[in-house]
Amino acid sequence: MRGGLMLTGIVAAAAALVVVALFAVTIEGQREPADAATDAPKPGPVHTASVSGVDEAVRELDLIRPAKPKQASDFTVSLLSGDTMKLAGQRGKPVLINFWATWCGPCREEMPAMERLYNKHRARGFVLLAVSVDTNAELVKPFLQQHKLTFPVTLDAKMDLANAYGVRALPASFVIDRNGYLTALALGPRAWDNRAANTLVEGLLAQ
Repeated sequence: MRGGLMLTGIVAAAAALVVVALFAVTIEGQREPADAATDAPKPGPVHTASVSGVDEAVRELDLIRPAKPKQASDFTVSLLSGDTMKLAGQRGKPVLINFWATWCGPCREEMPAMERLYNKHRARGFVLLAVSVDTNAELVKPFLQQHKLTFPVTLDAKMDLANAYGVRALPASFVIDRNGYLTALALGPRAWDNRAANTLVEGLLAQ
């Protein structure tokens, strides 16, 4: 288990307080979650626009919007499938990046819903990347097989990517639009297969 990560599930009013604290305070020597993305040049005419209920879906899912337009930090990772994924290579597609671990109860609870969201929209270009911070890689593949999870997964045992994205709690999810801009953040589990989640992805695909 990681001392730098919170194992407790973030629920109800407590979740809101934790979220505010995490995003309001800069930890000395580390970047706050909002700094997981770099300041971008002035965006073009299309940037996470209020299209097809995106804003409403963000509110219903209780996601956090960045204070100003930010382009998500690029990265290249090796997937468990043997392929590689570069974030910049996903331009034109909305991306959901989820940080998790097999020992994180709330992470395990939300993954079936993530799988359903991924399967419903993957054919249209929706990308979901699950980043495991497990130190024991041998635990990850059996977990994925047991729960029949098919979305791309990468290992981040040294937490290089987690630290780059300012992750301080699990699960943590980052929604990135088709232009590579950070659209919203989620700390704690979400019902990723509900109406709001599907509306969010459909809205991002329509941009």
